[in-house]
Amino acid sequence: MYDLVIRSDRVLTAQGGGPGSVPRSVPGFVPAAVAITGGVIRAIEPVDAPLEAVRDVTLPPGQVLQPGIVDTHVHVNEPGRTDWEGFASATLAAAAGGVTTIIDMPLNSIPPTTTVAALELKRRAAAPQASVNVGFWGGAIPGNLGSLEPLHDAGVFGFKAFLSPSGVDEFPHLSPAELLAAGTEIAGFGGLLVVHAEDPAVLERSQNAGGTGYLDFVASRPDAAEDAAIARVIDVVRRTGVRAHILHLSSARVLPRLAAARAEGLPISVETCPHYLSFAAETIADGATAFKCCPPIRGAGNRDLLWQGLDDGVIDFIASDHSPATRELKLGHDGDFGLAWGGISGLQLSLPAVWTAARERGIGLDRVLHWMAAATARFAGLPAGAIDVGTAADLVAFAPDDTFTVRVDALRHKNRVSAFDGASLFGRVHTTWLTGDVIYAFDDAGVSPHSSPQTPAGALVRAR
Repeated sequence: MYDLVIRSDRVLTAQGGGPGSVPRSVPGFVPAAVAITGGVIRAIEPVDAPLEAVRDVTLPPGQVLQPGIVDTHVHVNEPGRTDWEGFASATLAAAAGGVTTIIDMPLNSIPPTTTVAALELKRRAAAPQASVNVGFWGGAIPGNLGSLEPLHDAGVFGFKAFLSPSGVDEFPHLSPAELLAAGTEIAGFGGLLVVHAEDPAVLERSQNAGGTGYLDFVASRPDAAEDAAIARVIDVVRRTGVRAHILHLSSARVLPRLAAARAEGLPISVETCPHYLSFAAETIADGATAFKCCPPIRGAGNRDLLWQGLDDGVIDFIASDHSPATRELKLGHDGDFGLAWGGISGLQLSLPAVWTAARERGIGLDRVLHWMAAATARFAGLPAGAIDVGTAADLVAFAPDDTFTVRVDALRHKNRVSAFDGASLFGRVHTTWLTGDVIYAFDDAGVSPHSSPQTPAGALVRAR
């Protein structure tokens, strides 16, 4: 007797099928019944297998069963800036978007996650509120270099560093010498360095008067800033052997440099984000500061090359970089890009946004899920992102052909501002399960969270 059986004509299983189907060497959609007990997948059987269960759910035609999304780049901002975002609202938005695991960035909370004490403060804040699994990045700043290993031992997934000013005083950026020192230190205990890679000297040379012109904003953060910073990271990887990861790649100009570094055998990976794959600078209206992010959304040709980088494997995966702020900070400066806070709120919409752009290019949902679930889980070292026997039943019923128009008042993050407002997207999350329990269910009246009796067990995931 299983706790739950979920049946669907299209299940994305880790091996392309279960007993009674033809084995495949790559993940694929097959008819299957997924049997769950104790929050863990215990069997994958033919869709019509006579299985006994307390609950037996058959997904309607048009819905697929897929693994939960693993989003490795989320700014929750709690404690300290919970008027921007918090664990309750962020994880409700995640669940509504089919995201079952997030990893929280060390800023813009106060204090940032740069000490073990700050990490424990975040864990205590998250534990009673989280609707999905939550993990934490640590931060590498000038003031904690030489003392990073205790944070690593306490369970952070790695260390984020900025090469240019972060925008908040409590998280200063690393100089070239400090970046080398951080790389040496993190390599010494086998950790991971993740980098916001924009070069401060290039940014200073490119600074302009700001204003409402979006293309003027792009000009203030040119491709050259990413190119120079990533060249510096590659040099540090080459000199220290540290594993490094480039966050939120915006500029396709850097892809040949990254491909060459990978061909050299250097341990460096890279992500891009839904907004870089969905929007183009030419179509962003002047004064539309909801679209401001750093590095910026660039042109349509650049966007196409980012998709090519994913297809070629130079870009490893996609993460949201969900970075909300108050409505006043985002929109309260009369459209001046120089004054508005930078960050896209996209956690709840990442999956449908990427799927919409992918299907326009003839890219299958299985590949999208590889970039947003399997690859992100593997990067973080988590046993997640796949439907396989022995894995946690973190699952999503997704209707890839459903369409909807984004309304910010229907989103679950705290401040209802999003660059995706008004967009027409394909793909609706109908149900999200965490360890076999429903944590979100869509109803026809609108997007609403499912009432969960308690915080899910294991809401705080660790790297170990």
